[in-house]
Amino acid sequence: MPILTAAFMFGFLKKSDTPAEARPSWTERLKAGLSRTRAQLGGQLAGLFGRGRIDDEMLEELETTLLMADIGVGTTQYLLDELKATVRRDKLETGDQLQQALADILLRLLTPLEQPLDVSAHKPFIVMIAGVNGSGKTTSIGKLAKHFQAQGKSVLLAAGDTFRAAAREQLAIWGERNNVTVVAQESGDAAAVIFDAVNAARARGIDVVLADTAGRLPTQLHLMEEIAKVKRVIAKADPTAPHEVLLVLDANIGQNALAQVKAFDAAIGVTGLVVTKLDGSAKGGVIAAIARQLPAGHPVALRYIGVGEGIDDLQPFSAIEFVAALFEPAGRS
Repeated sequence: MPILTAAFMFGFLKKSDTPAEARPSWTERLKAGLSRTRAQLGGQLAGLFGRGRIDDEMLEELETTLLMADIGVGTTQYLLDELKATVRRDKLETGDQLQQALADILLRLLTPLEQPLDVSAHKPFIVMIAGVNGSGKTTSIGKLAKHFQAQGKSVLLAAGDTFRAAAREQLAIWGERNNVTVVAQESGDAAAVIFDAVNAARARGIDVVLADTAGRLPTQLHLMEEIAKVKRVIAKADPTAPHEVLLVLDANIGQNALAQVKAFDAAIGVTGLVVTKLDGSAKGGVIAAIARQLPAGHPVALRYIGVGEGIDDLQPFSAIEFVAALFEPAGRS
């Protein structure tokens, strides 16, 4: 599928918005959720590009704006280099043309991250979920359970966070809300809990297993070794598993997200990302940094993004919707 230009992108989103209802559409919720990042990035860009002709001062101010949105030094330099090349090649003259070019470049940069998760390849499809404390991991599991149920899939939750009693209780609440079985133990080994959950799912013909793990920092080497053990035990229960290793990232941590991805990937082989709390952060630009700075030839898909507390406020990542939401204010149609 060819990459859509930003001009077509905006028109496409406007035409596809659903009629206003009591609950705003996902597109509107995404725009609202990115309001802080847009104020940091899009709002300043609008004033900058609205000044008229492209000059060195405009490009210098653009660099500052991109850095403040937590896009990062390396990615900012990449965007500026691409923009300057586009200005020369296409003989751009106005700020509006420069904004259009920036939207197109961002779209090309982010599109490779857009890789929807297909859970039909295995049964049960086992998803191992990791992250640091407070990243929104357990809440994301509850939302993912609802997401897969909406696809007609049966789901089982494994309460592998045996360090935090509240995590088991929280998962149990999500299980009750979604009418999903939760495999848990009052105490014990996380790997054993998940091993039992995989066997239970196989016996019951469950489609998807969402396996929670305890939050940990990449600097806690013994805990990183433990989560690697959890992955090995899952493979004992099913030699093809885990089929997806999701890392949950809090958008508020900005550039620290890159270090977390690299550390967890080294320990457990991360295959997908979930970025949460974009609605509370002005650092949504870190997604561009993730797209640009992860090792070449080893793309980590951005499976889902979260922009609110509602059960359906976690949705598959769409590059075209994300870029449009950065530049187009909420409520505009």
